[in-house]
Amino acid sequence: MGMLGPLELVGDRWVIGDPEREGGLYLVLTAEGLEHRENGTPEPLELLPWSRVMQLGIRATSRAWMATRSANVLMWTTQSRADMGRDACSVHALVRHPYDDWHARYSHHERVYGAAPTYLLHLLLKAVSEAKLVHRLGDAEWLGAVVAQVQPLKQRWSTPRKVREIVEAGRA
Repeated sequence: MGMLGPLELVGDRWVIGDPEREGGLYLVLTAEGLEHRENGTPEPLELLPWSRVMQLGIRATSRAWMATRSANVLMWTTQSRADMGRDACSVHALVRHPYDDWHARYSHHERVYGAAPTYLLHLLLKAVSEAKLVHRLGDAEWLGAVVAQVQPLKQRWSTPRKVREIVEAGRA
């Protein structure tokens, strides 16, 4: 199945976030770069070219309610260490020309994001960044093959190394 936490295959494109949520935000991984989109809007809100991306990361809550303002208040009042609040579902990048921090929010799906798939997605984005292969995320076929190999991995001490090996093997 084409899914890893908030990353899923929609048609022939990989998307982060829920593109079906009314008024929702999501990111489309295209050959040119990351398109930040809003449901119901024909044009992207922003396009971040792959050539500008130096490092890429993701924040994801397990449940949709955890990415609300109310959850942010709850986090502060209970002194929770959980990742909650409006930015808890976001993609962030270190970009060049000019050097800056970039981030874009996405809407959580109705489904729960499991801890293992979310962790694996985090490892995947880290490995792709370290290998300087972020542009490959725009290749739907390549990303599909990588996700298919990463999905069944179990959380063990060797998992980060295995994800790096999978990404490196797909360098060509």
